[in-house]
Amino acid sequence: MPSVVGLLEQRELAARRRVDELREEADRIHAELAVAEQEWNEWVIARSRVGEVLTSTSDAVVGPDASMDLPDPGEQQVRLEPAEAAKPKSVVPMWRAGLAWSALSVD
Repeated sequence: MPSVVGLLEQRELAARRRVDELREEADRIHAELAVAEQEWNEWVIARSRVGEVLTSTSDAVVGPDASMDLPDPGEQQVRLEPAEAAKPKSVVPMWRAGLAWSALSVD
């Protein structure tokens, strides 16, 4: 017949193993959570930056893409009529010279 102390030690050992397993799982989940939160924050920042650019009231274009907005002297300007303006959740059109901002959806 097993002793009471021996049974208690077995239960204690099993409980300690369970705690160790749960701590390891918690550490793993905590690490995954940190990575997911960082990725989420990067997407929030990206959306914020794009929103700032799209809602900018300044007509000045800064950066390497500044030359893309200058029309070619021999190229005809392409403008969308108001009836053709982009609706929310519409597909982004392919870029072409002279494409108006109205081709892009507000979202």
